[in-house]
Amino acid sequence: MIDYIKLFLAFFKVGLFGFGGGYAMLPLIQKEVVEINKWLDFKEFMDVLAISQVTPGPISVNAATFVGYKVKGVLGSAFATLGVAMPSFIIILFLAYIIKKYRSQIKAVEYFFQAIRPVVIALILQAAINIGRNSITGIKEFTIAAVTFAGIYFLKANPIAVIFFSALFGVLIYR
Repeated sequence: MIDYIKLFLAFFKVGLFGFGGGYAMLPLIQKEVVEINKWLDFKEFMDVLAISQVTPGPISVNAATFVGYKVKGVLGSAFATLGVAMPSFIIILFLAYIIKKYRSQIKAVEYFFQAIRPVVIALILQAAINIGRNSITGIKEFTIAAVTFAGIYFLKANPIAVIFFSALFGVLIYR
């Protein structure tokens, strides 16, 4: 039972402090899963990350589900998923109550979100740097990353099409 509680608490912490969505949560998930609890090594974590990105749904919930399953099976995935989702549920209930009760003082909520925006950007940037540093290890990886970036940023291509063509490009150059 201790392992299930440990899974729940690790992902509860990620859900509680992971402002900004799944990509902002990645450094927190990595720290909990790879560094603190050593449930996965970095390569396994990258595999979970890749699967979490292509599976429908929030990346943090998908990652929690996969890690929980790897560590303790179906029940482990339930505890980890509940852990990562519970803080958002509690915070939303609390905010809904506060907003309903103090509608005339909504400016404070707006100021909170303005103040947290730079933190979210920093977390997403850290995740991008960590993933890039460990994924782009040679010219082939750099080429795929550069073509993908150019397709999305400069050509404004549909992200789904870019993912599809990047995967196809990867298959061709890794033959």
